[in-house]
Amino acid sequence: MRFLAWLDLVLLYQRGHLLPWAPVCLGLGIALYFLWPGEPGLSVYASFGGMAIAVAGMALRRPGGLASLGWAVALLALGFLVAGARAHRVGDHVLGWRYYGPVEGRIVATDRSASDALRLTLDQVRLTRVPQGRTPGRVRVSLHGAAAEDADRLHPGMVVMLTAHLSPPQGPVEPGGFDFRRHAWFQGLGAVGYSRVPVMLAAPSGAGLAVARWRARIGDRVRAVLPGAAGGFAVAVITGDRSGIQRADLEALRAANTAHLLAISGLHMGLLVGVVFAVLRYGLALFPWLALRLSTRKLAAAGALAAAAIYLIMSGRNVATERAFVMAAVVLLAVLLDRRAISLRAVAVAAMVVLLLRPETLLGPGFQMSFAATTALVAVFGAVRRFDLPRLPRWVAPVVGVLASSAIAGAATAPVGAFHFNAVSQYGLVANLLSVPLMGSVVMPAAVLAAALSPVGLEAIGLWVMGWGLRWILFVAQWVAGWDGARIPVVSPEPWVLPVLALGGLVIVLWQGRARLAGLIPVAVALWIWAHTERPEVLIADTGTLVGAMGEDGRVLSKPRGAGFVARNWLENDGDGAKQAQAHARGGDAAIWRVRWSGGEVVHLTGKRAAQGFGECARNQVIVAPVPLTLTGSCRVLDPQTLRLTGAVALGPSGERTARATTGARLWSPHRGDRSRHAAHQ
Repeated sequence: MRFLAWLDLVLLYQRGHLLPWAPVCLGLGIALYFLWPGEPGLSVYASFGGMAIAVAGMALRRPGGLASLGWAVALLALGFLVAGARAHRVGDHVLGWRYYGPVEGRIVATDRSASDALRLTLDQVRLTRVPQGRTPGRVRVSLHGAAAEDADRLHPGMVVMLTAHLSPPQGPVEPGGFDFRRHAWFQGLGAVGYSRVPVMLAAPSGAGLAVARWRARIGDRVRAVLPGAAGGFAVAVITGDRSGIQRADLEALRAANTAHLLAISGLHMGLLVGVVFAVLRYGLALFPWLALRLSTRKLAAAGALAAAAIYLIMSGRNVATERAFVMAAVVLLAVLLDRRAISLRAVAVAAMVVLLLRPETLLGPGFQMSFAATTALVAVFGAVRRFDLPRLPRWVAPVVGVLASSAIAGAATAPVGAFHFNAVSQYGLVANLLSVPLMGSVVMPAAVLAAALSPVGLEAIGLWVMGWGLRWILFVAQWVAGWDGARIPVVSPEPWVLPVLALGGLVIVLWQGRARLAGLIPVAVALWIWAHTERPEVLIADTGTLVGAMGEDGRVLSKPRGAGFVARNWLENDGDGAKQAQAHARGGDAAIWRVRWSGGEVVHLTGKRAAQGFGECARNQVIVAPVPLTLTGSCRVLDPQTLRLTGAVALGPSGERTARATTGARLWSPHRGDRSRHAAHQ
């Protein structure tokens, strides 16, 4: 009882500061759903629903410090239920086999792949000899060779026909790695593939996708005024279409840590809202009769909110932009309601809205980096306001503000970026200092000017100014990316390291009193474990086409080419900056590739000829092949039939780990026991 009384007093002391913990509890429930060992059944959902109602009722009947624990449990249960409901609602038919043949569909989006190929996302899909009940709702096709020659004429709304190779979305490239299959499930993608033949237009843009066609027309007009890299950058900033960004420019922006300037996220939405708010407020102040009778601040906030909504529609309503719009809307509504516009409570409300609408964004780098940066900036500048600091000269204050903002946001997002992208941009602060001020003072105001002048056909004036600023940003990115050590590879830690690090940081920022320093303990533990991460000795691709073994100089790959996506991800997760051919050159080049590990020997039969000549194996051997095998002996055989069930395999001192065992039997998994869900979809 003494402990409960003490805990009640502690939580009462935190009263008034507990709202920012609400999205944390909601997020823990969402994370629990994705960590569940198998797909939860109806009884599990009923239990969580009953628990949420029961503890919420108890919290209402017995207010006090301990009631906040009840609300925390209720929010956790709500997060679990919301994530499960979302997963069941968005799921669509998933292709259960490899398909080659004609594909017909309507273009709904375009973007670029990691290999710089244009990709088409199609809906209303038709596949030859495949019943509609087994056809994916959406497919994504990369265009190579002849298929990419006339890519510029392809726009959303067009119905096209092409001959393509399609396959189900791929699972993790290694146990515990990024699960693209889960990502595709929440995007509604039932198949991915590529085409090398010309794309034929089956029907021009129809009545649907009016917004997408409007965005395409805006993009064409921008590129007509601003050709080249600046035009592609401008289209990305205005409409969210990145298909015009070349791979070299994108890599330079990433190496300089300025790739966030491409995404229509918090920075762009904030700059747009700020420009519109300032123009409206100072513009209305020019009319004394109006300014003396109405609140120009609230009128400006309403106008900025309308501009943000239009920008959201124009950008295609992607996840990052929706998140930024929610945050901006919360701030502007606070202005309209005479509340503090920028506070941790506003950040918490925005996070809650985003998580309730799209709970799967919790797992993505966009959500994590956006709210990490926003929370850190609000917390630090809120703390600074409590100190009586000397006033800086007018010309110094903006410079110090940009420098401090870039440093704080960079420090808050660096662990997230390193975790997801396996790299740290060493000179990102310099690049951002040379780019972000221009983005706010030139690029976004010029974009607003272009939008204002477009009804009279004079948008070229604003676009010309915008292009000047974007060319400078690209120049800075390429210049900084060329410095030695601009991008430092980072090893990928265990999946739980980042959540522990984040929870420690949240305790430091959100908890009140000296006890917040306790958050340093999980932060230190997570960083120490990250620094001492040990990667698997051997990794085996889920197709049997590639094997990688850790050597003295880094991972040695069994093939110099092929399975390039898998090879690139393995090396990046190792914190290894080598290319696939370089990693292969570390070992021998043979049709039968052998490597020792702590549990014995791994033999990779790299082709059909090598597999045909291999008939007997030993007990301590693991035999890997991209073709079916019939061997004599007691070895472990990993051929396509076995790997289809296990997924990618990792070998180490603790034995064998499989991607199948890590991900479990989930809605997006093709191996769910009786396969009832996928049987219904196929």
